[in-house]
Formats: sequence, C-alpha cells, structure tokens
Amino acid sequence: MSQRSYFECLDIKQLLTDYPVGQDFTRRYRSISHDELRGLQDAQFTRLMVRGWQIPFYRRLWGARGIEPGDIRSLDDITKLPVYDKSDLMESVNATPPYGDFDGRGSDPVIFHTTSGTTGRPQPLMFGPKGREVTNLLVGRMYRWMGLEPDDVVHSVYGHGMINGGHYIREAVTHFTSALFLSAGTGIETRSVNQVNLMADFGVTVMVGFVDYIRKLAEMAEAEGLFDRIKLRMIIGHLGTEDRAATEAAWHGAKAFDWYGVGDTGTIAGEGPDRNGLYVWEDAQYLELLDVENGQPVQFGETGDMVVTCLFKDDIAPCIRFNTHDITHELAGQGEIAFRRIAGFKGRSDNMVKLRGINIFPHAIAALIENRSDLTGEYVCTLSRNAAGRDSMLVAIESRGGSDVAALSELLRRGLGVEVDVTLCPPGGTSEATQIDMRQKPIRLIDKRGL
Repeated sequence: MSQRSYFECLDIKQLLTDYPVGQDFTRRYRSISHDELRGLQDAQFTRLMVRGWQIPFYRRLWGARGIEPGDIRSLDDITKLPVYDKSDLMESVNATPPYGDFDGRGSDPVIFHTTSGTTGRPQPLMFGPKGREVTNLLVGRMYRWMGLEPDDVVHSVYGHGMINGGHYIREAVTHFTSALFLSAGTGIETRSVNQVNLMADFGVTVMVGFVDYIRKLAEMAEAEGLFDRIKLRMIIGHLGTEDRAATEAAWHGAKAFDWYGVGDTGTIAGEGPDRNGLYVWEDAQYLELLDVENGQPVQFGETGDMVVTCLFKDDIAPCIRFNTHDITHELAGQGEIAFRRIAGFKGRSDNMVKLRGINIFPHAIAALIENRSDLTGEYVCTLSRNAAGRDSMLVAIESRGGSDVAALSELLRRGLGVEVDVTLCPPGGTSEATQIDMRQKPIRLIDKRGL
C-alpha cells in the first residue's frame, strides 16, 4: 500500500487562495455579493456531498429517510437531509467500536483526538490533512483579524492530552501567524501559580482559552503581585454569557474577543475588530439555526440550535448538518464584511432544564452574578427530585464574604423566572464540582434526578 506524507496530501498555496488570510481575507469579503458567496458555498457543497455518500454513516442516515444521491442537487436541497448530533455518533461508536463508521480513512495520515467529554463519554474526532489545516487556518485568520501581531506572545490555557483543543490552537497559531506560542494548558497541566509567572517571565501579551479559567488566572496574578510585569493587551476566548467588561477589568483593561466553535467543526464564527457580533465564516461553514422543539428554521432574530455543515471537510471526516445543540440568534444589519453575524453562544439546548415549567439555562447564571466584589463569579447548579416528584435546584455560589443569601435568591428568581435555592461557599469551594482546574469547560450543572 502506498503512503503519502501529511504534506503531500494538501496544497497549502491553494488553501490560502481558497480561504484567504490577512488583508486578502478582508479585501475579498468586504464587498462580495450574496450570489457570489452562495456560488462559492454551492461548489464546495457539491464536492462535499460526493464524499458524504462514500461514508457508511451518511449512507445509513440518509438511506433511512429514503434519500438517494440524485435527490440533493445543490445547497438549496440541504434541508432534505436529516440532522444528526453527538448521540448518533456515539451510537455509531457503540455499534462499530472503537471509532464508529463516520470517517473514511484510507492510507493517508489521520489526526486523531477526542472531545473533552463535557456532556458524556469522549467522542472520537478525526481529521484529514486538508480538513485539519483549514480548521487551523480559520483560527489563525480570525486571530490576525482581531489584531494578533507578529511580535505578540500568546499564552494558551486550552487542554491537551487526547483533547483536540490545545493541539489545534497551537497548530493554528504556529502555522498561520508569526506570534510566539506558549502551550501552558489547564491548571492540572501547569499549576495556576506557575502559569502567571510564566506570563510575566516571557512577556505574554495575548491569552487564549476558556474565560472561566482565564478569569481565575487574573485572581492568581493579583495574589502574586505580578500585574506590574504582566502586560496583557488582548484576550481571545469564549465569552458566551460571561460579561466582557468584568473579564477585561480582571486583567486590567486587556481587550476581550469572543468566538465560537466545537471539536467536530473547528471555529464557526468569531468577532472582528469591531466586536459587533460574531461573523460566521461563510466561505467555509454553512450555519443553520433550527427550532429546538421541531427542527424547523427559525424566524430571523429568533433563538435556535446551531446546525453546521463544514463545506471544506471533504477528505476523511465530512460534517454535514451536525447539530451542536448550542443556541444563538442572528443579528440584523451588516458589519465590516459581508458574512452573517450571530450573537454568540447563549446556552445548550441539551443542557436546558425545565424547572416547574420554566426553561433554565445554567450558563445564564454567570451574567446574573458577575461584577460583584463579594462574589468570585464561580458557581455550580445541582438539580434533584424529592419523593413527591418535585424538582428543585440548588445553586452553590462562591462568596468572598458579606453576601446576602436572600438577596441572591431573589436576584436569580428574577433573572431565571423561577425560584431556586442558594448556598454560599468560600472562594474555590465549587472547584471540585466544576473541575475548573482540569477541564476546558467547567461543569455547571449536576443532575441528580436519575432521568
């Protein structure tokens, strides 16, 4: 069997032509027409569908709906295809262990990782050289558009090990920017006190990762008295429902940028220099917003599940109508470039809980308890059911002292629309439950109902 090296499997010059970076990116997409952009998407989708029909997972998924290759002629027909989510991929893994049947591996090199397992057992993730480098390119392009410069020193708190995040972000920065990159990882990989000292010693100017841990590091830097040596100017993370101003204040004015993506897809959308919504990378990703209940397209401005088709992943592991179960809504108007804009991550539809008839997104609590000097901003929710079948939620909130439980309970009742119980714990008191030092995404909901 013949073997090709990783670099023989892709044409990097062609990738940079197809997915431009830097000034070439903004020049092309500031004024592109809707029809021209649709044409680019449609051409990629046609190639993607050819590859999709070669993958057993999609042949089963589509065949079960009576779909044949000739039924899908263009991107206009995409809604004829069923969506799928992680549960379908894990069923595939269980039926054909250990990798499932949703990749089309041959003799070419494969990049293998897993998801973090935030919502269950880790899922296998496979990338071919082309798919991998486009995911890297999209992050590098996004960082540069946000303002990453060649002389920046980037400190990354994304996790490594089997998790995709840290490896892929390192590749993005080292392959598609000229910045210097520090792979610090999570608090379990490099202790928090060591991380902030590394930042001071090596002149870190940009930090990337999940905001929960980034803000914890700010408290550590403060405790270590390092802010006279750390000159952080930019944070590129996942703000979600977190308050941007509070994050920036914690790092003494560093400018925070938001972006969104998942392991299967890479970056889907990110802010530009205007920080006015997240631009969907429409030259590479096709995003649909579908109603959480019935799966139909939502009206403009309404909240829906983000369902993603990676137009570029036509090598080893195609991604066609993957339901992330992360919710957002589209923004009106046009920003600096012609791509659509979304509001960013607003919660998970599969992490939404119904408490006494009210839908609750645990992530929404973050915005309610921020910007208070008596609280650290850390919390965890525990959902339980008593013998009579009544559900209740206990929210443990970290307090530095002086917090009023009754006042916090009323704050959450007004913000969530339903009464919840509140308990206070000292700083660090939720870390064992949230696993903030070990996980890229802290646990915010523990469901003890046994459903």
